Formats: sequence, C-alpha cells, structure tokens
Amino acid sequence: MRPFDYVQVREVATALAEAGTDRDASFLAGGTTQLDLMKDGVLRPGRLIDITRLPLGGVELRGGNLFVGALVTMEELAADPVVTERLPLVREALLRSASVQLRNMATIGGNLLQRTRCRYFRDPSVAACNKRKPGTGCAALTGAHRTHAVLGTSDNCIATSPSDVAVALIALDAVVHASGLDGDRTIPLTGFYRPPGDTPDVENVLKPGELITAIEVPLLPEGARSDYLKVRDRASYEFALASAAVAVVLDDGQVMTSARVGLGGVATHPWRALEAEEILTGGTASTDVFRAAARAALSGAQPRPQNAFKVELAQRTLVRALETVTGVSS
Repeated sequence: MRPFDYVQVREVATALAEAGTDRDASFLAGGTTQLDLMKDGVLRPGRLIDITRLPLGGVELRGGNLFVGALVTMEELAADPVVTERLPLVREALLRSASVQLRNMATIGGNLLQRTRCRYFRDPSVAACNKRKPGTGCAALTGAHRTHAVLGTSDNCIATSPSDVAVALIALDAVVHASGLDGDRTIPLTGFYRPPGDTPDVENVLKPGELITAIEVPLLPEGARSDYLKVRDRASYEFALASAAVAVVLDDGQVMTSARVGLGGVATHPWRALEAEEILTGGTASTDVFRAAARAALSGAQPRPQNAFKVELAQRTLVRALETVTGVSS
C-alpha cells in the first residue's frame, strides 16, 4: 500500500473542501471494500477522507418517502420497522447480502458504490482490465467469465455489479441525494449508474469530490406484495448468479395494476427491467404472463460461452419471484 494522507472530518462542508475536485481523493465510510482494494493495490488514493463522523445517519419517514442517511448501516436499515412493513424486498436484499458483521459495518451509501468482484479487476497482476486501467483490454472476455454479465455489456467490460440492495432500490425509483462544491443535487438511481461502453472505469455520474448524503426511497402502496430472490452457488454470504427484486399490486388477486422489476447478478449495473414491467402491468397474474415478462427482460442479453446459462437462470428466477409474491403456482 502506497503512502496516503488521512483526514477525519465532522462536517459535510469540510469533507467537500478536503476532497475538492481531486480525483486522487477518496471518501472512507464503512471501508468494507475500500480498504481491501487498497491493501491489494487496486485502489491507490493519495488522500483518504474519513466521513464516519459526519451527521449522515438516521432513517426518517417524510410523507410517502423514506429518507435514509448515507452512513446508515445495512443492518440498521434492515431492522427499520417501516422497511420491514412497507419495503420487504429491501429488507430481504439487505439480509441476503452479507454476514451480520459486515452488515454492521457497511453503509448504504458505500454499498451503492461498491466495486465489482471480477477476479481480473481485483488482481493487479492481471494487466488487462479496462475498469482498473483504461485501454488495457478485458481479460474476462477470453478468460473465466462464468459469473459475469449478460446485460449491459460492451467489448470493453463484462463485469457484474455486486450490490443486492441497489437492485431493490432501482426497482423502487429510489433517488440519490449528493453534495459537491457546486451544491446539492438529486439523481434518480435509474440514471446513477453508467454502462461500461468505452469507459468502464467510470461507473456512475458522481463528479470528483461529490458525496452521497442520503437515499430517498418511495414507499410501495398499501397492500403491495414484494420480495427479493437471490440465486447463488452457496446458501450464504455469496454474490448472486441471478437475482430478482419484484413488487406488484393486485386487483382482486388477479390483475396486476402495477409492477416493478429489478435484476441483479446478470448485468453490469443494477438492472431495471422496464420491458418486463410493461407486460406485467395490466396483465393477469399467471405463469404464462410471468414467462413472457421474463423473456422480455432478457431479450437484450449477450451471453458468452461460460455464462450463457445465466439467461435461462435469470428468467426462471424472475418467474419464481413473481409466483411467490402473487401466490400463483406453476
């Protein structure tokens, strides 16, 4: 690990001033991925700004929206009574993300920004990684890519997004609140992440020195049914091969008057399946309709030899999640 400056701050304005627009500065919250990547030599910030003492905690209900401070831990949010009652898909995504020890450290803001688990990105001895060093290539294209993405990929990167809760939040139209030297702004989570394209090293729309301060989550309507289903190689503390966050409102237990779908484990960023939602909304809850929606959700998939199974796996995951929340049996 190369030497770096370490600064503790207690006010948001001080944190922003310390970071400025320096691309070599980085904020430190829970540190559950930041420190690992620094130890491995993947991240090498020249200045580390400790924001753990900033007043960015707390979960507050304001009207029909839940405001979550960026420094609220995953465990705190999962235990919130409003989340338990009105946003069960968020609770399930959090609880299936990591061990209790990690959930007590990792923050919601940090979770949205966590980096991919692609083995090539996390191994500096591998030269070809456009996400780590632009212009070097993507080792996963011709190497081991069983766990990699089939949606939102490019010729420059096929690494998956690792966050579980971001999949649920993107289905709920959550909004990111951020502060920077230019002031405050709000960013819909659906527009927060950037597909890899030609610049896979740029993963989101935050400006240098900009800080997430809160996440605003609209509550589901009363009576909505929701769940988060995660399929993985082992039963605990593993990243998703495929996951689905779903929420539906049923009229008379049959017609879906609204539907929300997020997919994880199969895309380069948390994936909002709008094509699936269009088929589900106004449709009758049935396995045939769910399968049609699942096919639409994966219609743009570009699998490679080792991860082609993910297309069918993601479809089955979505169908099963929809069957679970609607009570439909296949």
